[in-house]
Amino acid sequence: MFTGLVQAVGRVQRRATGVLVQGCAPFAPLAVGDSVAVDGVCLTVAELIEDGFRADVSEETLGRTTLGSKADRGGAVNLEPALRFSDRLGGHLVSGHVDGYGEVMELEARSKSWHLEVSWQDPVFGRYICEKASIALDGISLTVAGCVEDGSRFSLAVIPHTWTSTSLQKLSVGTMVNLEADLVAKYTERLLVGVPQLSMSKSRQPSEISADWLASQGWS
Repeated sequence: MFTGLVQAVGRVQRRATGVLVQGCAPFAPLAVGDSVAVDGVCLTVAELIEDGFRADVSEETLGRTTLGSKADRGGAVNLEPALRFSDRLGGHLVSGHVDGYGEVMELEARSKSWHLEVSWQDPVFGRYICEKASIALDGISLTVAGCVEDGSRFSLAVIPHTWTSTSLQKLSVGTMVNLEADLVAKYTERLLVGVPQLSMSKSRQPSEISADWLASQGWS
C-alpha cells in the first residue's frame, strides 16, 4: 500500500527478466521482497543493485501500464516505498495496481499552478471520477479539479512543488500516463451493486443504482 507521495524520481531500464530501477537512495535501504511503487506500479524487489533494484514484471503489468515503453528508453519514473503503519497518510490510499492508461489532452502553465487535463483511454473508469476526488497519476496522489459528466475526461491543478519534484514536468500533450482510481470509490461501488449474502450472481445485480434500489437495500 502507498500514499501517492513521491519520494524520488529515478530511471527504469528493460532487462530480459524484468526491469532495473535506479534512484532509490532517498529512501534506502531496501531489502529483497520490499515493495516499491514505480510510476504507480507496485513492484517487488527481486535483487538489489547499486542505488536501486531489479524486479520481475508480468505480461499483465506490461500490457496495462506505461512501464514497458518507459523501460525501453530508460525513462524517468516516480518512486515511492511501501507505506508503514506508523507513516502519515498525506496523500490517499494507493494500491499500486494501475487501472489503465490516461492521455494528456491539455497542459498549461498558469501563474500559481499547472493546468493538466487527462482522458481515460477506457471511458468506463470515468465513473470513479468526481470533483475533489483523488486519482493516482503515474503514482502521484492528485485531486480532481473538474470533470465532464461521465468522468472520462478530468482536470488537475498541480502545485509547483509537485510539478518540480516529480516526473510531471516531462509530460507533453499526447503522453500516456498510468491511472489508478480511488480505492474507496471502487470498493463502495462493489458493495452497492453486490447482492445480499455476498452472492456473486450477476443476474441479481441492478442494472443501475437508483433511489428506490438504495432504499430497498436499507439506505436512507
